[in-house]
Amino acid sequence: MSKTLKFLSLTSALALSSAAFADGVKVEVVDKTFNPGGGFLAYTEFELSGEPLAESLGLDLDVLDPVALNKPTAFDYTAGIESYEYSEEAMYAVNYQSKMGPHLANGPLNAKRGGTPESLGKRFIELSASVAFPTEEIPLNMYPVTFPYRKGMPEFAGPVDTAIVNTDEVEMLDATGKTSKVKVDIPAYFRDYASLAWIESGMDKSFNPAAVGGQMLKDVMWSQDFLGGMHTVEGDEEVEATSSDMDADGKHALGVSSADGFNGVILTEITWDKLLTLKNQFGYDGKQLGTKITSTYDPANGPVWFPANVAVSEKMVNGTKAIGDLKVTDGRSTLRDTWMLLWPLSEVYAFSDQRSANTNQNPAFLSVFDGAPFPSAPAANTDTDLNNDVESDDPFSVVSVLANAAFKNLDALHFDAKAGTLVDDVIGQNVTTFDAAYALQALTIFQRSQDALPVGYASAAAGESLNTERGQRALEMIKAQADFIVDKLIAKNGLAVDSYNLKDGAGKNQTVGTQFAVIRGLAAATTATGDMRYKEAARNVYNQVEALMFDKDTGTYANVIGQPTQYTPYTVAAVSAGLRSLMLDLRNEEGENNPNLNLAHLTKRYTTWFRTVINGEKTNEGMQLAEWVGDSGENLLSENNNGDTDKDGVAQVVYAGGKHGTAMTMANKVIVSKR
Repeated sequence: MSKTLKFLSLTSALALSSAAFADGVKVEVVDKTFNPGGGFLAYTEFELSGEPLAESLGLDLDVLDPVALNKPTAFDYTAGIESYEYSEEAMYAVNYQSKMGPHLANGPLNAKRGGTPESLGKRFIELSASVAFPTEEIPLNMYPVTFPYRKGMPEFAGPVDTAIVNTDEVEMLDATGKTSKVKVDIPAYFRDYASLAWIESGMDKSFNPAAVGGQMLKDVMWSQDFLGGMHTVEGDEEVEATSSDMDADGKHALGVSSADGFNGVILTEITWDKLLTLKNQFGYDGKQLGTKITSTYDPANGPVWFPANVAVSEKMVNGTKAIGDLKVTDGRSTLRDTWMLLWPLSEVYAFSDQRSANTNQNPAFLSVFDGAPFPSAPAANTDTDLNNDVESDDPFSVVSVLANAAFKNLDALHFDAKAGTLVDDVIGQNVTTFDAAYALQALTIFQRSQDALPVGYASAAAGESLNTERGQRALEMIKAQADFIVDKLIAKNGLAVDSYNLKDGAGKNQTVGTQFAVIRGLAAATTATGDMRYKEAARNVYNQVEALMFDKDTGTYANVIGQPTQYTPYTVAAVSAGLRSLMLDLRNEEGENNPNLNLAHLTKRYTTWFRTVINGEKTNEGMQLAEWVGDSGENLLSENNNGDTDKDGVAQVVYAGGKHGTAMTMANKVIVSKR
């Protein structure tokens, strides 16, 4: 990576600012648990507000360097390094280290191979070979989980193995901007994850669709990133995939690099196992789990959904966790659970899409699902007609069934056609604005996936649409829901209300998360429909956020100016996404001069908000509880290590509280107030 700093096309007007904290702000952690539903939604938005955002605004990503703090600008570093890397680190903490769920060795895929740790080990060797990743570099004692439990306490269960196994040298910038070489240590826990398991007593061992969907979304977004190109076997250099059989020439392998490719295929394996587990074990008809879902599923013949909570009784198989008895403790279908499954299912559908009519598919993705390392779909399942599909366990066939079912359930069980809005529960009249707004994003990705338009990082890019029946129905729902938000959910003061009852009307509460969810949702609706009414409505909401919710004393957003404000993972997801939507899609265009919508103003707001609410001023404060050493700017110095060497307020994992340390995840609740 080049370390030469370059001026930027759109962000060059930004000053090379310092830490960009709002001084004297307390961000108190009041609930340290990790909720994979809200947490991974937030980390997905952090990913999209990371390198993809910075690059879209003109940054040459080669100039980013984790040890070059605030370079080229504080915004570039905050987005391209901190937001982006926190997102990736948390995924590994849960997926590979936490033990917060059933082990992949005991899932349906490995059962077909023999159901032993040895059979899973052979599969990992196959996967590493497909991306030319050395098997000796696979971390020891990885504990891949098929799905995460509803929540967990991310404190380590025992002493972390901090023995120093190697020492390296890196160049770091000091406070004056001078570069010097320093020695950094490589601890044993980098290569061996055995000591990084979370405390068992802190786990809510339940299946929850939002938690499962959150993890799937995080995994598939990174899988598409990691496997979106190929690399040379000899030099490990990224190259564009020009054909789906390019990896068969002996010179190229899957993945944009061998290391990224390895994580990409492992995450895809986890996702495939999760899809089969959902399809085979968690379909619910109101009476029993395991109800069959097929490609011809029609809720009019009897709905089947994924219940809001299922208690999981663990059993141990081959020394690792497996699913035992299951008991439905909350049998409802909820809007949040449904849209939080629909979005990732749609991403997986697009990622694995082998339909012959899809001429837009990335050749690298086709190579991933051409039989090795992942099976291709039967020919009958690669047209646009679900009615002639045959039963198959390959990833595309399974996700096609599940995405279709999730969409039909959203329509049949949650969409009130008369009112033109999605409701929280099947028989209810309550509309939660946050979920109605975020459902616009899920519906947009579903429509794009069905119509073979780009998703993932390119979810706003144009392309040749297949104009499928399901895609057209999704567009109808998007328009109706966006109209309802604009017409019914925005109060006289210009802010959106948190809730609405179809009988009693609008509620009174107006919180930060709701406003930014509305901005994010209306921006998605604008992209999907081209209706500029939604764009103007989103801009107007943000103008009122600036007028009525920006607290100058804390330098960030408050439900009520001057009063403490609670932030949850859902709140920070919406703020990250809403500010990104403003920067990319809603900012001033040529000839416009709204000061709230100037790019420099928005990047400043984003930077200060992230540094204040996410990082915090002190290492025991802020939404982000800890960080891994390396890519996010933290280093384990051989001398004078203080646990926060990049001085960003986020401690290294073994310095982040708890008896033995804390994993690199976000808190479930913080309170932001003036100190």
